[in-house]
Amino acid sequence: MSPASTGASTSVGAVPSVPVPDSSGSDTTGSDSRMTPGGPGYRRMSLALFLAGVATFALLYSTQALLPLISGEFGVAASEASWTVAAATGGLALFVLPMSALSERFGRRTVMTASLAVAVAVGLLVPFAPSIGALVVLRGVQGAALAGLPASATAYLAEEVRPKALVTAIGLFVAGNSVGGMSGRVITGWVAQEWGWRVSVGVIGALAVACAVAFRLLLPAPRHFTPGSLRPRILWNTVRGHLSDPLLRRLYAIGALFMTVFGGVYTVIGYRLTAAPFGLPQGIVGSIFLVYLVGTVSASAAGRLVDRFGRRGALYLAGGTTAAGLLLSLAASLPLVLLGLVLITAGFFAGHAVASSAVGKTATHGRAQASALYQSAYYIGSSAGSTVGAVAFRAGGWTGTVGVGLLAVLGVVAITVLGSVAARRTAVNPARGSVRAPAH
Repeated sequence: MSPASTGASTSVGAVPSVPVPDSSGSDTTGSDSRMTPGGPGYRRMSLALFLAGVATFALLYSTQALLPLISGEFGVAASEASWTVAAATGGLALFVLPMSALSERFGRRTVMTASLAVAVAVGLLVPFAPSIGALVVLRGVQGAALAGLPASATAYLAEEVRPKALVTAIGLFVAGNSVGGMSGRVITGWVAQEWGWRVSVGVIGALAVACAVAFRLLLPAPRHFTPGSLRPRILWNTVRGHLSDPLLRRLYAIGALFMTVFGGVYTVIGYRLTAAPFGLPQGIVGSIFLVYLVGTVSASAAGRLVDRFGRRGALYLAGGTTAAGLLLSLAASLPLVLLGLVLITAGFFAGHAVASSAVGKTATHGRAQASALYQSAYYIGSSAGSTVGAVAFRAGGWTGTVGVGLLAVLGVVAITVLGSVAARRTAVNPARGSVRAPAH
């Protein structure tokens, strides 16, 4: 999709100084200075964004494993306590597009640094929330602050890393998300068991401070960023152009649906495991989130899955794995429930890495806005999953939550099938679609 096709200025998110590689991923000019595995700065960049991912997910979901304790202290039901998660992800979803526009003007690294700094500061206030309402408000502000990081990070990678290495690089960032989500929940579970949920979220705030400082010290300065304009008309034209692209729309919907499953499952799982027939203590429930390590592996392997099965094949595999995990989790056996969580986590992170990297490759301009729209859809899915999953749990128990998840997976499969049909039609009659459509 060229800028001309969207009405957007070529200055928005463009990278004219960067040579364009051929379809094999090789550098056709011999002067591509973008980072590649083993090259200068790549390890520092990977570690910096890995730590940023750790801080983002640790902060964003810091209350998720603690919902039963929060419900107990404030005397609220699961559907009300779940708003401490939904407010954070909803705040991120609402502000990710405006923050991405700021990153187009002021730079990816600047916006990511500011976002982490504000989110960390709010995180240190969360333990002192006097009521459930105040806690929800603080979490909403924290999510809004974090909005500057995900889309800017993806845009930074799209500009600074060679296309052939992009899926792997984004997979490492997503792996940082999984480690952050895991460590945050495990740490909060055990700390809360001894000292309560307030101390546990304070510990997460301190962890995020360390990650934020290391991120700023490690991340290489961008070399291929071209400042864009903050004029609303240019921003609107860019957004409209992305939303008019059928491939991008499908990727946004897939991200939202995968996150609906994940948000619902992990918001409610603590209530299920602390109740009969399992009756697990809070520390053990927090340790359940060690299955996030599986997500680290599957996200990092996303590039190999795409190489072997193609993008659509990798999405089918991720959706099937997630569905199998949901069905297994219905069992009354704890080992089977854990195996179900492993499969759900593996499928989700693989699907997310494939879809988000496809957005970075698809957008030829305004990459921050393209990524921001994906992140907005993704976190809207998280908020919807947290809220609807909790409501379904209250109405129908764990079976209700699983039912919501299976419907979302069915949506992923249906959208991917539509992509296959569109690709075949384009192959037969290229005039009917974009030349990029077969890539999906």
